[in-house]
Amino acid sequence: MKKNSVQPRLSARKKRIIALEMFLGLLLAICVLAPVIWMFLTSIMRPVDLTAKPLRLIPKEVFFDRFRQIFMSETSSDPAYVFRIALKNSFIIAVSVTLLSLCVGTLAAYAFAHLRFRGKNVLMLVILFTYMLPPAAMIIPLYRIYNQLGLLDKRWPLVVLYLSFIVPFIIWVMQDFFGSISKSFEEAAQVDGATRLQTLFYVFMPIARPGAIATGILAFLMSWDEFFYSLIFTSSLASKTMPVAIAEFNGKFTIDYGMISVAGILGSLIPVLITVIFQKYIVLGMTAGGVKE
Repeated sequence: MKKNSVQPRLSARKKRIIALEMFLGLLLAICVLAPVIWMFLTSIMRPVDLTAKPLRLIPKEVFFDRFRQIFMSETSSDPAYVFRIALKNSFIIAVSVTLLSLCVGTLAAYAFAHLRFRGKNVLMLVILFTYMLPPAAMIIPLYRIYNQLGLLDKRWPLVVLYLSFIVPFIIWVMQDFFGSISKSFEEAAQVDGATRLQTLFYVFMPIARPGAIATGILAFLMSWDEFFYSLIFTSSLASKTMPVAIAEFNGKFTIDYGMISVAGILGSLIPVLITVIFQKYIVLGMTAGGVKE
């Protein structure tokens, strides 16, 4: 009898815990999705609905002209046209930075993880220190250097500038992935006559691929969302990036909330698609470096 009376209590307690977990999960989902839903509603609202009092959560009429304006505008002075070109610049810069940082950072991370050389720990701390430096502390000397060399308002110098803080991040993260791989793989490859590069590309990279993809996605997002350097070092459509173009929807006397919401939706589509496509590798990459030999 005593055993039977305890079991219903446990089941009732378990049901309450499940109900509480469902409630907290629903509350968290609402808090996370509410700004996204509001941004979408703002993008399809007419200006009258945006300024209505009391605030209208559901628009009376769906209005997709802002999206059409982004893709159809051909006037260089139109912020919608500027945003479309800036979106293209951001994609080119982000892809270039991601590929170059992975190439350079992977080689350096492998060296730090599996090679022995003098001053390795000190050099690793220096690399970490360069990543931790605030951009505001370096902006004046960097601007003077770029100005003297004629590198302002160009895409590839901006790529080099982004590499200066993304490559240290790649090295710091990837060396942990390489360090978690057993040295027996390297020893077996050396017995078979493989060089260091062959060992890296044919032995280590297939094992560390989830970590490399997850780190590459983070590098892409860091360069895709970067605003401060782009604001200072760009001034025309030749190299202006998407975050700066979004800021230009703020006029001197008015703020176009609808166009800002449209730009926010379009600017987040590419990172969301990349995350969905490589979701499996992101999960594997987050757990791959957690176990040491």
